[in-house]
Amino acid sequence: MPHTRMTLSEAADYLTMTEEDILSLVKQREIPHERAGSRYVFTRSEIDAWASQRLLGLKEDRLQAYHRRSSAKMHDLSKKSAIMAELLRPEWIVPALTCRTKSSIIRDMVELADRTGLLNDRELLLHNVMEREKMCSTALSGGLAILHGQHHEPYLSEDSFIVLGRTVQPIPFGSPDGRTTDMFFLVCCQDERIHLHVLARICMLCYHTPLLLTLREAEDAQAMYDAIVAVEVELIRTQS
Repeated sequence: MPHTRMTLSEAADYLTMTEEDILSLVKQREIPHERAGSRYVFTRSEIDAWASQRLLGLKEDRLQAYHRRSSAKMHDLSKKSAIMAELLRPEWIVPALTCRTKSSIIRDMVELADRTGLLNDRELLLHNVMEREKMCSTALSGGLAILHGQHHEPYLSEDSFIVLGRTVQPIPFGSPDGRTTDMFFLVCCQDERIHLHVLARICMLCYHTPLLLTLREAEDAQAMYDAIVAVEVELIRTQS
């Protein structure tokens, strides 16, 4: 409703700002508000008008920062949250990719990302992943690669997600140990904080548990997904 009244906490959530930021604006008399005893209250219609005018006056860098905060879907990034189970689906796993070159695996993984239905710009993701690989290979030791774009923008996808591909034959992908790679995650996150959390979780799962071996022995996509979910749950349990 246009005249809904909001508390300080509700206004902060609505504007994707902190309560401290709102209080600072109140003290500077920059944001419309009223007093109700010791509390501040905000009217939604007034807040909407103020926010629209303020956004139009923001400089480009501050506008982009606000857009990232307001657009990215939130995920629980605590160590007790099963982020892999949240961002991955069995149908987003291909257990028998026939790629034989680095460029073909990148194209096929981006194609798999496109099939999630969450990707807004396939060509941009392909470009970003290609550019990231030019900087330094995303291949790690042990036959693992974690593909990702050079930039993480909320408008690139409807939500953060992960896809996984396993090649029939390991291929050269620039691993630091000089060996070939057969397990490829592609991580598409809406902001840097989610991205770094997901990278850390994948590395924990692959290098501190037998997950890589289990994934190589799994018969199909569902078995691969079940293995990831089970190992993540166990990792969370042991860290609690």
